[in-house]
Amino acid sequence: MGTSQKITNCLWFDNQCEEAMNFYISVFAASPGKHADSRIISITRYEKGMNTPGMPGMEGKVLTGVFELYGQRFIALDGGPIFKFNESISLEVVCEDQQEIDYFWEKLSAVPESEQCGWLKDKFGVSWQIVPKLMYELMTDPDRTKVIRGMNLLLPMKKIIIKEFENL
Repeated sequence: MGTSQKITNCLWFDNQCEEAMNFYISVFAASPGKHADSRIISITRYEKGMNTPGMPGMEGKVLTGVFELYGQRFIALDGGPIFKFNESISLEVVCEDQQEIDYFWEKLSAVPESEQCGWLKDKFGVSWQIVPKLMYELMTDPDRTKVIRGMNLLLPMKKIIIKEFENL
C-alpha cells in the first residue's frame, strides 16, 4: 500500500462505495482547521468477466478504493448487501472546539434516532464519534468525582456541547 500505517480500516458498502468516498473527502477537506490529507488514492473496479457469485451487476463498481481522511488511510469496497454497518465499530473524530463538532455533526448525521453521547450514523450507515479533545482530559482527571459528573452529563447528550462541561 505504500504507507507505514500497519492497520487500515476496510469499509464494506453495498454498491455506493465511490459515492461514500467522495462524500467523506468533501466533508473532511472542507472542515474547520484542517484542509489537507483527504483524498482518493486509487480505485480498482470490477471488470467484465469477474466471477461475483450472488452479486450480479457489479461490473464497473468499486472492487477496492483506497482513500485518506486527514492522512488516515482507509480501504473501501462495493461488496453487495451481504453485510451492514453497525455501532459496534465506529470512526472517531477528535475535535478542537464546538465549531468543529457542529460542522461534523451537520455534515455527517443522517439518522437522528441513532444519536447518543457524541455518536451518530451517516447516510451510508457508518457510525462516527464526534468528540472534543477535552473528553480525554476529563476521563483521565485525577478527580474521580469530576469524571463521574462529566459522564453523567455526557450519557444523555446527543451532540456533545462543550460549554456544558465548563463548570464540573
